[in-house]
Amino acid sequence: MGRIGEVWQLRRGDEVLGEITVTDADFPWLGGCFAARPGFAEVAPLFAEEVALATVLEDDDSAAAVEAWETAYDRITTLMTLVAPSGPVAEFLLHMGAGECWFRWSDEPLTRE
Repeated sequence: MGRIGEVWQLRRGDEVLGEITVTDADFPWLGGCFAARPGFAEVAPLFAEEVALATVLEDDDSAAAVEAWETAYDRITTLMTLVAPSGPVAEFLLHMGAGECWFRWSDEPLTRE
């Protein structure tokens, strides 16, 4: 509940691509409204692809489907940073659709196997 009303930023370098106002907290996920800034239009297709591939994973958890999603999501995290009110987070998982988003994060880098 303490995070409701917080404003997080999605950045590409120093450019703020948009702001997320947290409206829902359901640990470990936060949800909110996304207010895009002009630069977001360039990266919006990456999020559309990610959500489409995540939807595929609901019915197909094959290695190929997982790899396709991971590749798409890696493009997002390579280009962008999620910034909490206290500063940038080390890792994040952010889904976007129609002005709304839901995300989770970690202050520590995750180890990949």
